[in-house]
Amino acid sequence: MMGARLRRIGALAAPTALVAILQVTGQLSETWLAARQGTAALAGWATALPFVLLMQMMSTGAMGGGVVSAIARALGGGRREEASAMVLHSALIALAAGLIFAIPLGLFPRAILGAIGGAAAAEAAAPYAMWLFGLGAVPVWMTNTLASVLRGGGRHALAARVLVLAWLALPFTGWALAEPFGMGLAGLGAAMALVFWVATLAMGIVVLRGGAGFVPTLRMRPQAEVFSKILSVGLVASGLAVIANLATILVTAQMAAHGAVAVAAYGISARLEFLMIPLAFGIGSALTALVGRAAGAGDWAEARALAWTGAALALALTSAAGLLVALLPVQVASLFTSDPAVVAIAARGLGYVGFAFGGFGLGMALYFASQGAGRMGYPVAGALSRLALAVGGGWLLAGPLGMGIEGHFLGVALGITAYGLVTALGVRPAVWRARG
Repeated sequence: MMGARLRRIGALAAPTALVAILQVTGQLSETWLAARQGTAALAGWATALPFVLLMQMMSTGAMGGGVVSAIARALGGGRREEASAMVLHSALIALAAGLIFAIPLGLFPRAILGAIGGAAAAEAAAPYAMWLFGLGAVPVWMTNTLASVLRGGGRHALAARVLVLAWLALPFTGWALAEPFGMGLAGLGAAMALVFWVATLAMGIVVLRGGAGFVPTLRMRPQAEVFSKILSVGLVASGLAVIANLATILVTAQMAAHGAVAVAAYGISARLEFLMIPLAFGIGSALTALVGRAAGAGDWAEARALAWTGAALALALTSAAGLLVALLPVQVASLFTSDPAVVAIAARGLGYVGFAFGGFGLGMALYFASQGAGRMGYPVAGALSRLALAVGGGWLLAGPLGMGIEGHFLGVALGITAYGLVTALGVRPAVWRARG
C-alpha cells in the first residue's frame, strides 16, 4: 500500500516539484543579483525579504492551500457545482489580498521597511518594493490562486506548465532590468511584476477553458457560505504564514543592532531556510489534494496514511539539503556574496540552521496535509512554538547566555525544529477523524 501511495503522491508532486526547483533557482539568482548591487543593496533586499516571502507563502501555500482544499473536498464529495462556484470567490480573495500588500508596501515602503532594517536599508529597498509590491502583488496573488484552482482539480501538471515558464523567465528578466537596463535592485522587483502579469493572463485562459476539470461559474452573486469554505482553512494558514514571517522580521530587527553586515548575512540564511518551502511544496501540494479528497469521502485512515507517507519523503529530501548546507556553510554563503564579513557571519549561522531543515520539511509537509484535512490546530501550535523559540529563545541565547549573534541563529534552528515536531503530533486518529 505504501508503494501505491508513493506513486499517487509522486504523480501529482512531480510537476509541482519541477516548478519548485525552478523557483529555488530563481530565488537563488535574485539573492546573487542583489549581492552584485553591493552590500547596501543586499541589506535592503534582506529587509524586504520577509514581506516577499510572506506574499509568496500566503498566495501559494496558505490561502492557495485553502483553495485547493475546498475544491478537492467538494469534488471528493461529488459537489461539482460548488467547486465551479469557488473560482470566482477565490479570484475575489486574491484581488483583495493583493491590494493589502500593494497599497502599504508600494506607497510607503520607507516607513515600513525602515522600522525593521533601519533608514539606510529602507532607502536601498524602497524602489525595489515599489515595483514588486505596487505593480506585482496583485498578479502574483492571482497567478498562484488560479494555479491552486487547477491543483484542487488534480491538474497539477497543467498548473506547472505556466509556472515553469514564469520561473524560467524571471532570472533572465531580472538580470536584464537590473544590469543592462541599469535599474539596479529595482529591476528585480520590476521583473517580478512583469513576469507575473503575463502569467496571470495565461493561467486565467487555462482555467476559463475548463482546465481544472470543470468550467468556472462566474455569473453569480458571491455567497458567504462559499467564501467560508475557502477561508476556514485559508485564513488560518495565512495566519501561520504571518507568524512564520513575523519570526523572520523580528530576528531581522534583532540583527539590525549588530549592523548592516549582520542583516545581510541573516538575509542569506533566511532565504535558504525558506527555500525548503518550495522543496516541500511539491509533496505538500499533492498531499493537500489527495488528503482533501480522502477526507471529503470520509476515509480518514487513508488520509492519515497519505499524510505520513508524504511527510517521510519530505523529511528525507530536506534533511539531505540541510546537511549539505550545514557541512559546507562557507562555500554555500560564498555563492551569494563576495563580502568576507557577510560570508563569515552567514556561515556561522548556516552551521546551526542547516541541521534543522529536516524538521522544517516534516512540518511543512504535514501542514499542507492538515489543510486538506481541515485540521489546523496543531500547525497553529507549531507556528507559535517556532515564534517563541526563534525570537524569545534567540534573545535569551544571544544576550543573557552570552552567545552573541550565534545565539540568534541557534534560536531559529530550535524554532523550526519545534515547528515540525509539534505539527507532527496532530496527525493521529484522535485529531484526524470525522466530526460528530
